Amino acid sequence: MRVLVCGGAGYIGSNMTALLMREGHSPVVLDNLSKGHRGAIKNVQFVMGDFGDFNFILETLQKYRIEAVMHFAAFIEVGESVIQPLRYYDNNVSKTRTLLDAMEKAGVNKFVFSSTAAVYGMPQTIPITEDVPKAPINPYGETKWAVERMCHFQSRTGKLRYAALRYFNACGAGFNATLGEDHRPESHLIPLIIQAAMGKRDSIRIYGTDYPTSDGTCVRDYIHIEDLCKAHLLALKKLDAESEWVCNLGNGRGYSVRQVIDTVRRVSGKDFKIVEVDRRPGDPPVLTADASRAWNELGWTADFADLETIVQSAWKFHTDHPNGYDI
Repeated sequence: MRVLVCGGAGYIGSNMTALLMREGHSPVVLDNLSKGHRGAIKNVQFVMGDFGDFNFILETLQKYRIEAVMHFAAFIEVGESVIQPLRYYDNNVSKTRTLLDAMEKAGVNKFVFSSTAAVYGMPQTIPITEDVPKAPINPYGETKWAVERMCHFQSRTGKLRYAALRYFNACGAGFNATLGEDHRPESHLIPLIIQAAMGKRDSIRIYGTDYPTSDGTCVRDYIHIEDLCKAHLLALKKLDAESEWVCNLGNGRGYSVRQVIDTVRRVSGKDFKIVEVDRRPGDPPVLTADASRAWNELGWTADFADLETIVQSAWKFHTDHPNGYDI
């Protein structure tokens, strides 16, 4: 299948592009490189541009005879979204509306959307099922939920078949640890801890040590990037039969902040300073997925569910690329 990968030079998009190629599909990467890296994509058709430019997107869809679109081009920083909500509404909602408009005009009706567990806000039940109330507590989560609703109503017109995949914590490095996280600035826990182990940070902070968990620190559900991408291919195939499909993507189990720190120490053989500070507002004690819908309806399984395996791949990427991607 000919697939347009919006945001294909980013962390998830580059891994998705590599998997599409490995499985015999024909991806076309579209990225403006504001967040992504040219060095993360090789031997693939690359189109430089913005997914919010209607005429450009329409021309791209038609030129490459695109049959499906995968969307990884959203802004993802929760804290930044609180400070700059309009920027997030513009990029995550308005530009996605333009993308869907161009798809309708071009007659492209298959769409796999990168959503998030942030749509659930502060859920009252754990693990989290897809059917619990949606109550985002920040603009990032709100914009993702707005796009899900937009897709829902567009699908009811018969012009769109979409899957919305609600990620928990994507992590690790894919494809023999060659495609990893290189966010600038970095905000994800595992690469932050690895930076401390590499001596690039003076310390790593633990936000809150008095949560009602086994060791007092927050517990989160981590999913290896290759497992995440594999689910996207299964979801794309499911759109042959379904016009609308939503599921969580997680391992269904959680690891605490201290467990992640200890694992990085063990894998790296390095020690580093830990600073314990107050809780951050809005951090739930535990966030783990009920991923049974993905297991049962997609036939999806996680090949890299073990935290040590995830950290080993991330550690290899960061030690092989100490300064991130060259370009």
